[in-house]
Formats: sequence, structure tokens, C-alpha cells
Amino acid sequence: MLDRDEKFLYLVADAEVKKEQITLEKLVEKAIEGGVNIVQYRDKVNDSRRFYEQALRLKDVCHFYSVPLIINDRVDIALAIKADGVHVGQDDLPLGVVRTLAKDMIVGYSVKTTEQALWGQQHGADYLGAGTVFYTSSKKDAGNAIGLEGLRKIVETVNIPVIAIGGINQSNARDCMLTGINGIAVISAITLAQDPYKAAKELAGIVIRDGQPNGM
Repeated sequence: MLDRDEKFLYLVADAEVKKEQITLEKLVEKAIEGGVNIVQYRDKVNDSRRFYEQALRLKDVCHFYSVPLIINDRVDIALAIKADGVHVGQDDLPLGVVRTLAKDMIVGYSVKTTEQALWGQQHGADYLGAGTVFYTSSKKDAGNAIGLEGLRKIVETVNIPVIAIGGINQSNARDCMLTGINGIAVISAITLAQDPYKAAKELAGIVIRDGQPNGM
């Protein structure tokens, strides 16, 4: 399970991200070496067989570095590869059902409001993915942004870890951390960076220092 006192740089490795001369697993490895300490695999484009095979490859990379691998939406894939966890949203399988199926796995739950956050905490979520914080084109169904104030309200409402997601990058990560969250989840800020290792290292520095510049 995730510790409420721990800080997380959470990478969402999306199957739709295509980079020349680098595989998704190599990109994830570079990100982990830069400071990512939890990885989610999200695949909205491939069939179940390809999803399963890619998830296995990512699991090998993550476990080599002792980093948890979370599977987005697909509880069946998470169970099949014995992933560390599964993350579901408002329109996926009901959280209570997922909690029963996933048993000892980490279960994450996407929320936008304090009401959803409380409900998630009460029904078995180990952590909350809160957002979208800022507008993003990485997730087509993200909806309206909740902003920093919405994020702060969610943090103040629950006592399980909150990880912010949505439009977060090096320029606004510090502001997010100052709301009291446990970490940030990013996609393009690392996966589309020219140097994923360098991008992750910069973000990890912000997360670990609670957003304080230059280690202050």
C-alpha cells in the first residue's frame, strides 16, 4: 500500500505515446532512473493480447528497480500479470468490486470532487488520482479542470494519499505540491521530453523538496 507520508513521482506510460528509436519499456526505465517511483500503464488502443504482453515487459522493468506497476482500468490484465495494483475511474468497474477482486493490490481511484474523494476513501481506495488539475490534451475525456483550489480541498478532505494529475509539468509542479498532495502524475512532461531521464530528474527534485526551489 502507499504511505501517506511518502512522496511520489507517478508516470502514466500511455500506449499511444510513440517515440522514435526508443521502446516504451526503455522510456520507462530512463524515467525510473531519473526519479519516477511508481508507474501506471494505460492502453486504450491495443487489443487485450498486446496490452497483456506490453504490461509484462513493463512489469519486468519496474520490478528490476523495485517500482510498483499499476494497470489502468483493466482489472483482468492486472490480475493476469500479477501487477502491483490497478487504477479505475468513475466510469469503470465499481470501486467496491475492484477492491474485492484486487484483494491485496494497490487500488487507485480517479476523483474530481470532495464527495467523490470521500466515497473513494470509504470504499477501499488506497490512493486518489485527483484532477484534471490543469487543462490537458493527453486525456480526451478529462473534462473541466479543478484547479489548485479544487486539489487543495480534496487533500483536506481525506487521509489517504492524493496524487495530482492533469496538465502538470516542470512549470507548475511546485504549486501543486504546495497544496499538500503526496505527489504528481505526469504523461507528456516525461514521455514527450527530449530526454526523459532529465525531465524525470527535474520533476523528482520538485516533488521530493515539496516544491521548494533550489532545495530551500
